[in-house]
Amino acid sequence: MNWIFLGIVLVAFATAAWRELRFDGGAGEESPMQVLSSGVIESAGGAVELALGLVGVMTLFLGLMKVAEAGGLLTIIARLIRPLMTRLFPDVPPDHPAMGAMILNMSANALGLGNAATPFGIRAMQELDKLNPHPGTATNSMALFLAINTSSITLLPTGVIALRAAAGSEDPAGILPTTLVATICATIAAVTAAMLFRRFFPAGPPDPAARTMERPWVKEAEQQDALPEYAGQGYPLWVSLVALSGLVALIPLTVVYGRLLSPWIVPGLMVGFLLFGALRGVRIYEVFVEGAKDGFQVALRIIPYLVAILVAVGMFRASGAMEAMVGAIGGFTTRFGLPAEALPMALLRPLSGSGAYGVMASIINDPAIGPDSYVGYLVTTLQGSTETTFYVLAVYFGAVQVRRIRHTLAAALTADVVAVIAAVAVCSYLFL
Repeated sequence: MNWIFLGIVLVAFATAAWRELRFDGGAGEESPMQVLSSGVIESAGGAVELALGLVGVMTLFLGLMKVAEAGGLLTIIARLIRPLMTRLFPDVPPDHPAMGAMILNMSANALGLGNAATPFGIRAMQELDKLNPHPGTATNSMALFLAINTSSITLLPTGVIALRAAAGSEDPAGILPTTLVATICATIAAVTAAMLFRRFFPAGPPDPAARTMERPWVKEAEQQDALPEYAGQGYPLWVSLVALSGLVALIPLTVVYGRLLSPWIVPGLMVGFLLFGALRGVRIYEVFVEGAKDGFQVALRIIPYLVAILVAVGMFRASGAMEAMVGAIGGFTTRFGLPAEALPMALLRPLSGSGAYGVMASIINDPAIGPDSYVGYLVTTLQGSTETTFYVLAVYFGAVQVRRIRHTLAAALTADVVAVIAAVAVCSYLFL
């Protein structure tokens, strides 16, 4: 991210400097460098205003998700997908802690609980490494788990919905059908790619140096906290298949009736989650407030990141570099439904979550574009349906000191590409 940030600023400065040297404006017309200076100040102020405007919606959605989590929604999803997981990961014993940790990670991702998903994911990698005959080298199960993790089916992209609402969208939940379609396609691609590519990336002989490295998660397994009891249980297979069929059936339903249903989604979520929590015996007011506190902290924590990336993007726009890029490749990418304005978002998302977040925020808060335009729907769908692939691989593999990742990156990037293609296809169908 350091080089990306610096690169954007340098390109913007160089572009503005070149235009300044050739500037021959009339009286009262601002020079390119003056426009660039104004863009820096306005972008910094706009970033703080955006973050403060995000506080309310972020606290609302995280409060609701806390109620759902306390009521056991995570448990229900975990038990539904367990029978499918045992077939996807035949190398992992059904009752091994790795299976439970992977299930919890994917369930949390499906609900948009990013903070809750990461600890489960790291725990899953540590448990999988206990089954690893070649320390330091990714197993097939590790590669498949991370490929699915980077493309996880998302039922509720709460963070993106909150940002769309903060940007003044009249239909903040309008990306639910597009995100669902894109993430289902990406997950299918991730599983297929991981199973196909592994034959071309054999584990190879054990690394003698890797066998001597410290692996405290293996030696101190008995000291680790136990996973929740429900992590090792599951519904019968037919129940999981029925639930999966229902999820697949949602795709044509949301595509055909997405615009009709979307106004009902936000109020429906609030009523549904609160009723769900109340029926499950949750003290919904206290739990909601506890989750809302987390949302307040998250919204304030992102201010420095938003200021950094929005200033860089603001400079890129004010310098004329964005206009030049749009003019150079806009005609080509637009033919495929990917406007040049959205191209930086698609390229940056696998590299930097905060960077892509800032680019998306700058796009949907641009009065000339807005959250409810085609570009606005597309970039928010991309944010909700793709993952920061390189960050995820670095964190999860770093947690177990895996250096030979084999086919993991190829499978994960394949899923990212499919997610972009699917997002463009479904957004073009619904919003063009």
